[in-house]
Amino acid sequence: MSLYTIIKRPIVTEKSQRLELEGAYTVVVSSESTKVDVRTAFERLYGVQVEKVNMITTREKFRNSKHGVQVKRKSRLKAIVTLKKGQRIADLQKITIKD
Repeated sequence: MSLYTIIKRPIVTEKSQRLELEGAYTVVVSSESTKVDVRTAFERLYGVQVEKVNMITTREKFRNSKHGVQVKRKSRLKAIVTLKKGQRIADLQKITIKD
């Protein structure tokens, strides 16, 4: 699996913004990725040291309409990546490759 396909996009909510102040970043990741994949992607793409990775699978949300049940939001896999003390990522959209 390519490093560029593991991390899809950052999640920007009030909770994720609060976690960024503590050094934890929330991103949507590929459904086939593992904790090890996410850790290596962050370390190689952003040049930071990862302390731990938590993975969360969100479920589909449905709504009822006159045409039946429709999918409102698809399921996705989120990762909360905690960096070591003193580590920061200035911009999650920018990628800095460190080998």
